[in-house]
Amino acid sequence: MRARDWKAIFTQMDEYSSLDDTLVALADPTRRAILARLATGVARVTDIAAPFPISLNSVSKHIRILERADLVRRRRQGREHLLALNPEPIDATARWIAEQRALWAWRLGELDKVLTKEKP
Repeated sequence: MRARDWKAIFTQMDEYSSLDDTLVALADPTRRAILARLATGVARVTDIAAPFPISLNSVSKHIRILERADLVRRRRQGREHLLALNPEPIDATARWIAEQRALWAWRLGELDKVLTKEKP
């Protein structure tokens, strides 16, 4: 294998790593609720945590998973931590899903043609 082939493989692995992080983050209903709240605008961590029946520490752990997936961006303003939604990883995931859907639709269409031809 040539060096550029390896580079393409590692680039794809990195893209899948980001996809994995996004899907893991979206898999939890608490994290989806946090994202839904942030879709309405920037919010303080304490405001995000208030409606949940779990500790602030637990909400912070969920936020860290969202940050790792780059779905949430944090900035400090004095003593407060402000969170904002970053929709790009969701958009990238939607593009990947659309590509997979198109690929599988084509593959299943081709399989259907073969199976239809083989019917007596």
